[in-house]
Amino acid sequence: MILNMKNLLGVAREKGFAVPAFNISDYNMFNGIMEICEEKNAPVIIAIHPDELKHITSEMVKGIIARTNNSKIPAVIHLDHGASIDQIIKAIQIGFTSVMIDGSLLQYEDNVDICKKVCDLAHVVDVSVEGELGTIGNTDSKETTAPEDILYTNPKQAKDFAKRTGIDCLAVAIGTSHGIYPKDKIPKLRIDILDEIRKEVSIPLVLHGGSSNKDSEIEKAVEHGVNKINISSDIKVAYYKKMREVLRDESLREPNVIQPPCVAEMKKIAAEKIKLFKADNMAIFY
Repeated sequence: MILNMKNLLGVAREKGFAVPAFNISDYNMFNGIMEICEEKNAPVIIAIHPDELKHITSEMVKGIIARTNNSKIPAVIHLDHGASIDQIIKAIQIGFTSVMIDGSLLQYEDNVDICKKVCDLAHVVDVSVEGELGTIGNTDSKETTAPEDILYTNPKQAKDFAKRTGIDCLAVAIGTSHGIYPKDKIPKLRIDILDEIRKEVSIPLVLHGGSSNKDSEIEKAVEHGVNKINISSDIKVAYYKKMREVLRDESLREPNVIQPPCVAEMKKIAAEKIKLFKADNMAIFY
């Protein structure tokens, strides 16, 4: 039951929950995410970043689409943080049902322009579009935006942005950063800004980079109108932490022995997120 993001998040907006968008980097991770979402009867967004797509190849996306088509839960195949129209076109050709064009580091008018162009071409083939306004920090590299340099989304600008671009959902900057925060950084969500954005914008809102925020803050963000939350670092940390443990036994060499316990640890984290986002058993509404 593959949908586009507009149709998937429309239900989440109406029912007051957030759909998890899990970034996957190999088929075992993907299949584990599908299994836990099926177990919890939760809708899911399979998010694939261009770097991840380059790693897994477009051929594997065909397998992802086939596996998802055979599932009873509603799902979206989503290009995460597309950086160019060329990447967007290729994703649509492969079979993605949703794309994100990230122009958040561009000047405002340039961001509007590229988002509108993507909407104009994607909507013709019923593919939904996510845009981003404001800058979300990044803790994974010293070369990228630091957490303290987050540029919060301007609520009035968000209204103008949504109207002029025609995007189907909007990623907002309210105090999160991509990656895992260093121990000396304490993230804090600006729910007051979220409330102002919600008043101005009717389309679903998206939260990126919430790995190190308190569960209570994420829960409150859902209560205050966030309908999609991206999860990447948390599930990958669990997956590879367990893999490092397993590989201490140097006699192991078969993937079907090494990977299952790693997937199991990842699924535990995914299950926690599904519950936190109030997405468990929400597949019944599709």
